[in-house]
Amino acid sequence: MARAGARAQRVAERRQQILDAARAMAEADGWTAVTSRRLADAIGYTQPVLYGHFPGGKTEIMRTVALAGFAELAAATQAAMGGKTGPQAVAAVADAYLGFAAAHPSLYEAMFQLPIDARFAQDDAETELRSGFNALGDDDGTATELLWSALHGMSLLERAGRMRQEHRPNRIAELAARFGRVGLDGRLR
Repeated sequence: MARAGARAQRVAERRQQILDAARAMAEADGWTAVTSRRLADAIGYTQPVLYGHFPGGKTEIMRTVALAGFAELAAATQAAMGGKTGPQAVAAVADAYLGFAAAHPSLYEAMFQLPIDARFAQDDAETELRSGFNALGDDDGTATELLWSALHGMSLLERAGRMRQEHRPNRIAELAARFGRVGLDGRLR
């Protein structure tokens, strides 16, 4: 029994090592730089070992990294919101979301732009996706989708240099004013 537990622990550690290496490689050089060969070399294992842990290869690795990113984003936005309500909650969530996107551009790309076969906006969506979505609001989904799309658009435009960085506080204040009267829980304030 102890051997099985130790083996499972080694497998879990190796799997996490692969994910950490892929994420670091992507953050340094972009997802195109993450190849099975480079990844295997970086972790000191062969490509068959890599595929043993992730039979779906790079796509499965990106998906797993992205799902972890959704959990991180949910935690960041929930922590930022704290006990705030109304416009203050929306502003805190928006600031945390945009800060996360700016701090983790390759992770954000995997989460929202790369084909990871995630089930967005569906009842059977992965727990990580639901928690990330619910962190933005728990209305019928419409206002949450609108806020999410506004934040996503802002993050992409900021990264592309098409929005003035110094105006971010003004954009966040405008979002907070518009979405704050409904609140992140879907109720009018």
